[in-house]
Amino acid sequence: MRHRSLCEEWVLRLLGLAPGGPVPWSGDDGFSLSMAASPAEMEQALRPTLEQGYTARLSAGYCWPWSKKEKDRLENDVRVGDWERPWNSHLDRWLPGVPPSALWATEEGGFDQVGCVYTAQGFEYDWSGVILGPDLLFRHGHLVIDRAANRDPAMKKTATDEEAEALIRNTYKVLLTRGMRGTILYSTDPETQEYLVSLVGGGIAKIS
Repeated sequence: MRHRSLCEEWVLRLLGLAPGGPVPWSGDDGFSLSMAASPAEMEQALRPTLEQGYTARLSAGYCWPWSKKEKDRLENDVRVGDWERPWNSHLDRWLPGVPPSALWATEEGGFDQVGCVYTAQGFEYDWSGVILGPDLLFRHGHLVIDRAANRDPAMKKTATDEEAEALIRNTYKVLLTRGMRGTILYSTDPETQEYLVSLVGGGIAKIS
């Protein structure tokens, strides 16, 4: 699909995983890429797509703690300002209105949790909202990695900073390429948010 390949190429260049460096999003009739001013605005824009018969999910970099005690409810671990939502369930069974981990991307109810790279990888949905955490930052003209801000258990197995950088950049590559019709971005870091707005433009594009 032409629009999908354009988005993937833009993401790879943004993350330094393809040559040429980041470029402004030039737009595409078959794919929507835009910026949200907050996770709440992102969620508000995407939720109506579910009623229109589309699939939509929110995901984020692994930058928040994860309450994994077995309970009948999920904790709101992902917090950005006043907005808070739970991570996807880590269980292999249903909770009330909450699909098991393996079904987060496909079953009804998954939109109300924030997915991680492990539940998003290998799946596609029509509309994707991605929260970039403080492990990916725009500083001194470049996107750089802060491994200390990443809470992925896999980070403990990365012996070098180069391995940590590859893990984080590839995590965002996965998250940013799940949407088939469009993706909405938001960064928790103001400087990074401003940089992304300079590439993508401000405001959420019309969703249809």
